[in-house]
Amino acid sequence: MIKKINLALQGGGAHGAYTWGVLETLLAEPEIEIAAMSGTSAGALNGSAVKSGLAQGSRDLAIENLAEVWEQVGAITDERLAPWLNMFSPQGVSAMLETSLPFLAGDAYSRSVSPYATGPFYRNPLEPIVSTFNFEAICSDKGPAFFICATNVRSGKIRIFTKEEISDRAIMASACLPTMFRAVEIESPNTGEVEAYWDGGYTGNPALFPLFDKDLPRDIVVVNINPLYREEVPKTARAIQNRINEISFNTSLLRELRAIDFVQRLLHRDMIGGDAFKDVLLHMIADDDLMRQLSVATKVIATPQVMHQLRTAGQQAAERFLRTSIDHIGEDSTLDLRAMFE
Repeated sequence: MIKKINLALQGGGAHGAYTWGVLETLLAEPEIEIAAMSGTSAGALNGSAVKSGLAQGSRDLAIENLAEVWEQVGAITDERLAPWLNMFSPQGVSAMLETSLPFLAGDAYSRSVSPYATGPFYRNPLEPIVSTFNFEAICSDKGPAFFICATNVRSGKIRIFTKEEISDRAIMASACLPTMFRAVEIESPNTGEVEAYWDGGYTGNPALFPLFDKDLPRDIVVVNINPLYREEVPKTARAIQNRINEISFNTSLLRELRAIDFVQRLLHRDMIGGDAFKDVLLHMIADDDLMRQLSVATKVIATPQVMHQLRTAGQQAAERFLRTSIDHIGEDSTLDLRAMFE
């Protein structure tokens, strides 16, 4: 029996390699059908690769597209090198990067110098990657519905790009960290005015509400790559900045999950009825233990070792999800929102 799901793909820079592994495994499972995806930042990159392949009727092509994207980012996909790639612990690589002179210099530079200061020499580093995407397939009605989230700089409101609105600039907008990249300007189809956009993680990481459409299945699988909880209170300057980053990019997701929990309680108590609200089923694929070993440094500096380990961890997490949760799809949630917010 085919199980239809919606995917909510969180952003997190190079940590999106974890989602790469998750998607590979889900695409290889014939019982799973991806009906829709909402992606932000790295989630938008991953979603674009999958949408392009599935719109052309090929799961294998979707998997190939994912590998091509991450190879351009810097991942090594030759499994013969796996022993070498696993030599260093993620925590060790993260600590090494955080204390390295290039990272410290780059971090200090981004905090004190505007990306607009580079004048005509500026170029968005994602442009060479996204410019090669097959947007005819990505924007088509074939394959899963696809939504990309960005943040309007002037209004501070969320902007959802879908169908023919999706472009290389929309993807770059979704991944535009304002201290590193210039705001991405896109003309509004409604007003004709040019709007500036920053990273979608500030307003929807990822946005869940596009997946509430009545024509989509009830199940939403959130692929989470920012740890929700840390036991230790950060005390060093670097640890404090890292936790601020994690909290900032989880806030919008937690807000939407809390709203879903509220609506579900009303529905289950028969306090609201009819078709006004959809009783969605929620699931999450995450590995907080691994993500707590990493930091902002491993998000912004793509290292082959970390991306290999993240991809492998994503594959293993998706396999666990399929073993333990596939029978729940269409029946009930496996993410306990009540416990999350108590």
